[in-house]
Amino acid sequence: MKQVKNVAQLREAVAGLSAQVALVPTMGNLHQGHLTLVRRAREIARHVVVSIFVNPLQFDKEQDLQAYPRTEEQDLELLRAEGVDLVFTPSSETIYPGSMQSQTRVEVPAISHIFCGASRPGHFVGVTTIVCKLLNMVQPQSAVFGKKDFQQLLIIRKMVQDLAMPVKILGVDTVREADGLAMSSRNNYLDSRQRQIAPALYSALQAVADSLRQGDRRYSTLEQNAIELMARAGMKPDYFAIRRAADLGEPEENERNLVILGAAYVGMARLIDNLEVDL
Repeated sequence: MKQVKNVAQLREAVAGLSAQVALVPTMGNLHQGHLTLVRRAREIARHVVVSIFVNPLQFDKEQDLQAYPRTEEQDLELLRAEGVDLVFTPSSETIYPGSMQSQTRVEVPAISHIFCGASRPGHFVGVTTIVCKLLNMVQPQSAVFGKKDFQQLLIIRKMVQDLAMPVKILGVDTVREADGLAMSSRNNYLDSRQRQIAPALYSALQAVADSLRQGDRRYSTLEQNAIELMARAGMKPDYFAIRRAADLGEPEENERNLVILGAAYVGMARLIDNLEVDL
């Protein structure tokens, strides 16, 4: 496994790879969810490139950026064990030369300003900008993302389509703990009591999914019931919504392909999750 830190080294290393390349962009602090993405990338391409970069442009609060866990040495060991070919670990100066404020930014309108985009203004501009940069730097045939960040996945797919980028975006199902909690680096912020509360988000998603499968189409009522369930469990709900899976639009009563999305605070951790429901 080779590690590179600047764009010239990256492009030289990628040029030396003999066949299709899949990219897995990460912010490090890797867990089994990330490694599942790496394994999926290995299934679809001969060579796997992983990036590790804590992207300052997608953080709306400086304290969140500073608190984000950085475990590069441990991450590199995990990636080495997975047989990753190349790891890109750039600095902020490499990604954003000069002033970050003067950098060109990439924005996907409308869908970037709802749900997580409303709660974290500017977040998705940071996401699409860094993903666009990484795709241009690596020029892979495919890139792999987790479905836990469902809104993010749709935004990236739309960006790639709108900008006619020659890359296939693959989504991989959420990896969960035994009690259903979606694996996330932010779970590290939970103390033991909060960790017991955290699965309530997934429980709320499951309860609404069951109701939908039983024919209940009172979307606003189901959403409100879920918010109350999370609050009773000790969470501070951010949002909970039932939407069309294709574009996060408001669903019709006879909609067949839905996604249920939720976010809530438990202590200092902001947890997000979702469930797709095909009726």
